[in-house]
Amino acid sequence: MKSSIKLDLEQANTQEMELGWRQKRELPSLSEVYRSLPVPAKGSWFRKFLAFVGPGYLVAVGYMDPGNWATDLAGGSLFNYTLLSVILLSNMMAILLQALAGKLGIVTGRDLAQACRDHYSKPVAMGLWVLCELAIAACDLAELIGSAIALNLLFGIPLLYGVMLTALDVLLVLLLQNKGFRYIESIVLSLIIIIGACFVVELILVKPDVLGIAKGFIPSAEIVTNPEMLYIAIGILGATVMPHNLYLHSSIVQTRRYELTPEGKKSAIRFATMDSTIALFFALFINAAILILSASAFHQSGKVVEDISQAYELLAPLLGTSIASVLFGVALLASGQNSTLTGTLAGQIVMEGFLNIRLKPWLRRLITRLIAIVPAVAVTALYGSEGTMQLLVLSQVILSLQLSFAVIPLVQFTSDKQKMGEFTNPLWLQILAWTVAVVIAGLNAYLLYSTLFG
Repeated sequence: MKSSIKLDLEQANTQEMELGWRQKRELPSLSEVYRSLPVPAKGSWFRKFLAFVGPGYLVAVGYMDPGNWATDLAGGSLFNYTLLSVILLSNMMAILLQALAGKLGIVTGRDLAQACRDHYSKPVAMGLWVLCELAIAACDLAELIGSAIALNLLFGIPLLYGVMLTALDVLLVLLLQNKGFRYIESIVLSLIIIIGACFVVELILVKPDVLGIAKGFIPSAEIVTNPEMLYIAIGILGATVMPHNLYLHSSIVQTRRYELTPEGKKSAIRFATMDSTIALFFALFINAAILILSASAFHQSGKVVEDISQAYELLAPLLGTSIASVLFGVALLASGQNSTLTGTLAGQIVMEGFLNIRLKPWLRRLITRLIAIVPAVAVTALYGSEGTMQLLVLSQVILSLQLSFAVIPLVQFTSDKQKMGEFTNPLWLQILAWTVAVVIAGLNAYLLYSTLFG
């Protein structure tokens, strides 16, 4: 395995020099799984595609984590199905950006964190690293609070104890990392299927208005003219694209042992893009299902839902069966645990990429979890459930603040011919990508200003 990695690194270094990159003599991020999964040289198109299935679903987890639930629930209970078009638009943006992240990793052999360290001065790269660490801690905070809320709703475990109990999931992560990368991908996909199945049953129980749903996917001018609707719409957009997912995707696509030739890379880009696009449509279904459930159960009953616990408590009496609340809680718990896995990997990639420092996975996970658990325990102990919801909102604001510092370098690097060679974004894609980057930066700046001063 070591000799194989060494050979692959030598080939990658040669190609980087040809593209103008500085020659690197270092291990790749996640070196323990780098190019560990074979891609069949022969066989059907479908068999080759299956070899690339997996990274997209790890990425999709970030688009259905507990941080997204509050905005989807509020949007549905307040404005019925109208904001479904915003969920669709934000998902399209995510598909584009994740495709670019995968492309960067496949073509250059460098993940986004390494690419930033290569390109920018040391002070700038260090600043980007600090911001990214804050974003990962914020995401970990959202996962921790979401899991604690789910444990409280399902089993009556007090929030404070639930927050502390989630610290033990580091043991689960370490166990899975020792089993191999395919094992992690399988667990993540299984949890996504559980979340999806829960919401399929919920939608059958709630009997939504199909025509209303179809109209909701058509953009409405009211979204812009209604200030309250605009605020929640921006919240949905701001909470959808997660900055750490871009770093994550650019690294984990390199777990596949594709050919390091132009043709091999072109094939890898195609299959990796298909994988992430299909996975993100699953995320679209989950987010849309949360909003549809909220609109059908709460808006039609005149109930305004502002937090996850309230939604859980109202579902059973409104739908006439306790199974609705149970499924909602199970989906929330699965969502939180999925975020644990991807957050661990993203934290490792960012530290190794920006600093070229290798820590043992258990130590890296412990550091990230402590950064998140200390404020969560303190706020829960002092303010209870109301404080945890405010902390959850704050975590999304932090993520929004960091997002542009990941999106802009990504678009810049994939549009640079010196770095990407023949795989440089064509002009139409550059225009589209920069437009998305500017729109996301503007919307997140507005969301941040409105949250802090509005």
